[in-house]
Amino acid sequence: MTERLVVLEAHGLSRTYHMGEVDVFALQGVDLSLREGEMVVLLGPSGSGKSTLLNLMGGLDVPTAGTLRYRDHRLDGANETLLTRYRREHVGFVFQFYNLIPSLTARENVALVTEIAETPMAPEEALRLVELTDRMDHFPSQMSGGQQQRVAIARAIAKRPDLLLCDEPTGALDITTGKIVLEAIDRVNRELGTTTCIITHNAAIGDMADRVLTLADGRIVKERANERRAAPREISW
Repeated sequence: MTERLVVLEAHGLSRTYHMGEVDVFALQGVDLSLREGEMVVLLGPSGSGKSTLLNLMGGLDVPTAGTLRYRDHRLDGANETLLTRYRREHVGFVFQFYNLIPSLTARENVALVTEIAETPMAPEEALRLVELTDRMDHFPSQMSGGQQQRVAIARAIAKRPDLLLCDEPTGALDITTGKIVLEAIDRVNRELGTTTCIITHNAAIGDMADRVLTLADGRIVKERANERRAAPREISW
């Protein structure tokens, strides 16, 4: 079997924040790699460095030390113009809160992203992938939390990103709705081959990944590979 190519690679990645006279070491010497089509879950409690790592991987922040490379491009030390281009062309984000525009329909929320992408999929196709064909012309106020989160996923994938980064995508949802959202993320990963990273404090979600990385105190303290990826419907928490 051909080994999958590395999409994102970090060596010695660190991020320090200066809070007055105190230095906060959010990340300390993290090494990791994400491969094409892989599903990776980053686990850890609040304050473990998960969101800081996602912000660095997504080009929303820059490291204090270490190297970070997207394919052949260095992200550490990149200026804001290059980071903006990287985020726009290669990364899709899904956050805990949906950040939809209330005055736009589901279709229109997704279309906003397709207007700035080079080779986007049609908004209708993105919404079909998350099984919201019957909600395309509904406004956010007319949809449940799980449906709004699936619109957010459709918006993230409509520009065909190489990398989908999800920060606590089920954090605001009950277990039943959360599983529906995880099924949408899983489908995107399997059908489009999008390299996907889910950040969560919920250990059960790790069962649906190829690999699980556990963070504590700004370091990766454990890594495991799953022999079999569980379907989201099989997960309980």
